[in-house]
Formats: sequence, structure tokens, C-alpha cells
Amino acid sequence: MAHTFTHLLTHIIFSTKDRRPVLDADLKARLFPYLGGIIRAHDGKAIIINGPTDHLHILASLAAKHALSDLMRELKADSSGWVHKNFPNQHAFAWQIGYGAFSVSHSSLAEVEKYIANQEEHHRKVSFQEEFVIFLKRHEMEFDERFLWE
Repeated sequence: MAHTFTHLLTHIIFSTKDRRPVLDADLKARLFPYLGGIIRAHDGKAIIINGPTDHLHILASLAAKHALSDLMRELKADSSGWVHKNFPNQHAFAWQIGYGAFSVSHSSLAEVEKYIANQEEHHRKVSFQEEFVIFLKRHEMEFDERFLWE
């Protein structure tokens, strides 16, 4: 085969450091497009980015030629520096160390996109910690909750 074809849909979840509620409407309105630009620079496409005040959900189509860990390192480092530069009042802004990344089938694309679009409403009923544990269990991932929130 002369060409390589991939369709790598990924649902990425990560929070602010200590799940601080610092993602206000003004910050999100500028930060989300910036994050999308970083993903584009890695030959990907951000389909939707949303979240409440303490964490983000990103649904993206990612390029196979870039390691997810490299993208995540750059996504967090660059965006954190950008926040400090453009929002001086956010001097303590930081992302948590880890993240979750879950594969999404094309047949589930619309459902996941809707889920991410409705994050504020969703988190009136379910905390970030509860939600993240549900994702880990749904994807049959092993974890020790004692160390999950460090």
C-alpha cells in the first residue's frame, strides 16, 4: 500500500492542578482555540474542547506520526506558559501532571461530542473524580485510587 491511512479519534481528559476552579469563561474563550492550535501544529484536529472550571475534555483526531505523550507534554507546557503571559492574574495556573486518553470509535463520535459539549450540566451531578474513575473502569484500566489524585 502506497499510503498510510489513520483515523485516531481520542478523548483526552485532564484537570487543573489540585482541580482548582480557575477555568472561567474569559479564559476558556481564548484558551480553547489556543489548545486547538497546538493540536493543529501536531497535524491533528480538535473536534471539540470543553469543560467546567476545573478540568478539560478534548475530542481530537490525532496524527499517527506524533506520540500522544509528546503532544500532551507540549499541550500542557505551552498552554500554561500562554496563560501566564496573557492572564497575569492567573499566576498560580497549572495543569495536573497526568491525563487520561481514551480511543473513540467513529460510530461514537457524535455521542462523545455531545457529552463534551454538555460538561457544565453533567458536572452538576457528577464530580470530576467520579467521572474519571467511571472512564477508567469502563475502559477496564487498572488503577489504585490511593495514588490517582496526586
